[in-house]
Amino acid sequence: MVSEKTASLFQDFSLKGIQLQNRMSVSPMTRISGTEDGQVTDRMVRYYERYAKGGFSLVFTEGLYPDEPHSQGYFNQPGIASEEQAAGWEPVIQAVHQHGSAIFAQLMHAGALSQDNPRTETRIAPSPVEPKGEQLAMYGGSGKFPVPQEITKQQINQVITSFANSATRARNAGFDGVEIHGANGYIVDQFLTDYTNQRTDEYGGSLTNRLRFAQEVIRAVRNAIGSDFPLSIRISQSKINDFSHQWAGGEDDAAIIFESIAEAGVDIIHITEYDATQPAFGMGLSLAGLAKKYGKLPVIANGHLEDPEKAAKLVDAGDADLITLGKGALANPDWPNRVKEGSPLKDFNSELLDPQAYIKDQELSSARYMNNSE
Repeated sequence: MVSEKTASLFQDFSLKGIQLQNRMSVSPMTRISGTEDGQVTDRMVRYYERYAKGGFSLVFTEGLYPDEPHSQGYFNQPGIASEEQAAGWEPVIQAVHQHGSAIFAQLMHAGALSQDNPRTETRIAPSPVEPKGEQLAMYGGSGKFPVPQEITKQQINQVITSFANSATRARNAGFDGVEIHGANGYIVDQFLTDYTNQRTDEYGGSLTNRLRFAQEVIRAVRNAIGSDFPLSIRISQSKINDFSHQWAGGEDDAAIIFESIAEAGVDIIHITEYDATQPAFGMGLSLAGLAKKYGKLPVIANGHLEDPEKAAKLVDAGDADLITLGKGALANPDWPNRVKEGSPLKDFNSELLDPQAYIKDQELSSARYMNNSE
């Protein structure tokens, strides 16, 4: 029996012709569980199916790299840079669909944040600026990020084309939609961010110029997939290597950013913040609320929404249409079913953020399940 306090999470939602059975979805999370050449594994099929079986109506893939030379961020990260890689996702899609859920492919170009990775020839970025922080050990990195090469105009066009081509592959493979990863410090966000974009051409300088790359990626993807296929973009202020970053212009910047990406042709804006319910700039609306106000599109909110009543309040307030869970879904792949039934939720163990620790945990869980079933 669904509680009145969480009832809004169980309302259906129509998204560009896709009928979702509830407002709960799984966040894209880097799992580095593909093969060395970016192919899907059987383990990944089981990983994604668990969420659909657990009641999530929409599942986002981890970030998939769209081209071979420059975009892969992490060793063993899966890709969609070739027809062969795209075809490998078909068993995942089928597994998710058989439980009545939808699945979107997230397209991610790491840019300057590509870690030690034998499949990445060189790191390219808007400007040759050394990224803050250090590479992530849990994703196989170590030490400081190298200074990237400044991307040329020709390479900009190649990257934009790679997003469009990979989106076409995703549609042909059977995905229900695609998402452009424009958050967390990866290449789209690198163009948007003032201190990582020091260009003096039409892609740098003013916020309007720094948004040009994102707009061109959106338009290219939209042209490739057509007007009837759902297109999302993920946006954040913080980055994997700079958690405290905020847009210098506050709400004025938010207005320009959300109006611009909406005008370029996305259908959904997917916001991720440390806490999706908190004001974006110390007071006023959350970033999700600002996206709703200025983008005037459906909004997905992500960030510390593991408490179902807290998540429902964001939907009830109209600041978000859907919510995504990362840590909450790792701890409870059946989070929607548990909330619906009033069952207790498992506490999150921070070790599960480490993909290898998560794999071991799931293998032990599967073993216990099999033993108890015998």
